[in-house]
Amino acid sequence: MEEELIGIKNAAISFIFEADSAEELEEIKLQFLGRSGKLTLTMKEMGKLPKEKRPQIGVLANEVKTTIEEALANASTRFSAHKKAVIQKKIDVTNPGIKPSLGHLHLITQAIAEITTIFEHIGFKRVRYPEIEWDHYAFTALNFPENHPARDDWETFFIDQKADAKKGQVVLTPHTSSGQIREMERMAELSKKSGEPVNIRMLNIAKTYRRQSDVSHTAMFHQFETLVVGKDISIADLKGVLDYFVKSYFGENRKSRIRPYHFQFTEPSFETDVSCGVCDGKGCKLCKEGWLELGGAGMVHPNVLRNCGLDPKVYTGFASGWGVERVLMMKEGITIDDLRLLYSNKVEFLEQF
Repeated sequence: MEEELIGIKNAAISFIFEADSAEELEEIKLQFLGRSGKLTLTMKEMGKLPKEKRPQIGVLANEVKTTIEEALANASTRFSAHKKAVIQKKIDVTNPGIKPSLGHLHLITQAIAEITTIFEHIGFKRVRYPEIEWDHYAFTALNFPENHPARDDWETFFIDQKADAKKGQVVLTPHTSSGQIREMERMAELSKKSGEPVNIRMLNIAKTYRRQSDVSHTAMFHQFETLVVGKDISIADLKGVLDYFVKSYFGENRKSRIRPYHFQFTEPSFETDVSCGVCDGKGCKLCKEGWLELGGAGMVHPNVLRNCGLDPKVYTGFASGWGVERVLMMKEGITIDDLRLLYSNKVEFLEQF
């Protein structure tokens, strides 16, 4: 019974401490000290104890009762004082209200909106395609061989779902390039029905997923994909679009460069770099040597055009895919040396933007 009495005291004190009103205190009083209260019923059971234990338990029971009563009295005084203060306080209805603080769009959302506007100015249309995709669109139609490293479990997230006989397994999109295939297939079908030539100016911005995490990678990130397909599209058109974006987004003071590279779905291919905005091209833990890779680009591979029902002898095109977060980190006036900060819940960081 000694442990039971101590438990009753602790429970009562806890409820009293958390009470929000005088009415709630009254309910607690009845719950523990009323005729059917926990302490009252327990004290009635003392008659069943051995005679030699009754005095000791009786003293403890009275102490518990006194402690609960004092706690109730103190809490009641507190609520009475608060109620009196509220009544006495004068309210000036002419005083202006307290203006609530306003939030703002997340930095990545702001970047997506700005990127969209830049490309819309030169005729690109925003499209959206699935984030959960078939292997056919993510790899096969993009000219990836079956044994390509990108199709490995250590590179791509595979969904535990039954594979399709023709389209293969289900994956989380490792790149926005799968949208190229869907857009070209859609436009090729429209061209057949209408007799009009294919003319694509596509901007696809979406979440992508890869099994990487460090200062310049996260498992989930955003890409923006451009695709232009038509007659007589050349590498000069691609270079012009890339230069236009770099100047529009980063400003005149930043430098860009192009490096030859290899991608399965473009030929020729290259990567685009921009001088690091964190260290001004001197080299830091983010860029290593003064340059940060923004993404790949190139002329659409003839095999990819064929896979989408387009004749590479008639149509040519270019594509580019850049990371939204990386582009944002290199923007003038923004100093972010760890991409993972963008997905943190640090208010002091987020409030800056």
